[in-house]
Amino acid sequence: MGDISKNGMEMIDIQLKKILKSSSGEMLLNVQTSLEEGKFTTVYGKSGAGKSTLLMLLAGLLKPDEGFLSVAGQTWTDTSKRIHLPPQKRNIGYVFQEYALFPNMTVRENLLFALAKKQPKSIIDKLVEIIDLGQLQDRMPLTLSGGQKQRVALARALVSKPKLLLLDEPLSALDHEMRVKLQSYILEVHQEFKLTTILISHDVSEIIRLSDFMIEMDHGEIIRKGDPASMFTNDRVNAKFQFTGEVIKMVKQDFIVIVTVLIGKDLVKVISNDKEAETLQIGDRVLIASKAFNPIIHKIS
Repeated sequence: MGDISKNGMEMIDIQLKKILKSSSGEMLLNVQTSLEEGKFTTVYGKSGAGKSTLLMLLAGLLKPDEGFLSVAGQTWTDTSKRIHLPPQKRNIGYVFQEYALFPNMTVRENLLFALAKKQPKSIIDKLVEIIDLGQLQDRMPLTLSGGQKQRVALARALVSKPKLLLLDEPLSALDHEMRVKLQSYILEVHQEFKLTTILISHDVSEIIRLSDFMIEMDHGEIIRKGDPASMFTNDRVNAKFQFTGEVIKMVKQDFIVIVTVLIGKDLVKVISNDKEAETLQIGDRVLIASKAFNPIIHKIS
């Protein structure tokens, strides 16, 4: 059996080390952590921190120099026992920035190709419905937009009902409107299929919207982990709703400051006191939340 957390959830036990070589020299990736199964976890950090390498180690696409990885009570990697399950035996779904669809197959054929032997085709119909691919099924990848291709790539990764869904910045090349739509699809399939999902993202609003848990990496190590909203603000925020946006205007009136925030395509005005407003300036990313029926605004660090 796998490790069990205090609330009874099984854990993913990660203890992996690998020396990475780059133009700036060597860096030791050293990740020691546990993640709850069934949760949505985001990996955040600067470029070159080792985020994508971590996902490739989890997927089995890279072998660690040393370490151990256990998922759902099954050992996927144990260098001390020379255990290293290949990717096809790990029951994972992996979605990259690149769509990697077969250009000579229709959308439905791409999904059918990912179907395991003896697996019912009903899963494809369900994914087509959830991810809204009905009108795209007979089209070829070259005729699809970037957002449509990424939806197909997401559906294909889910055909085998993976134990672990790995998402390596799959939305970074999309415009804001399409990105928000894809976030909704990802969240819906995560909940519908009760997935354990690990996402790499640099987008703070995306992280706060999607994630139950976040880890921040730097130079190959985890430097912080916890609740995303509290990690991006100075205080822990317990609220019924939370939105992130950009400060585009600040107007002082007597003892208050009216802060105008762009959230998606909408403008929201929030009343802030002088002390709160002193920490803000035009262009800042902020978190707006409702607390005790009053909107509060926090600068995102």
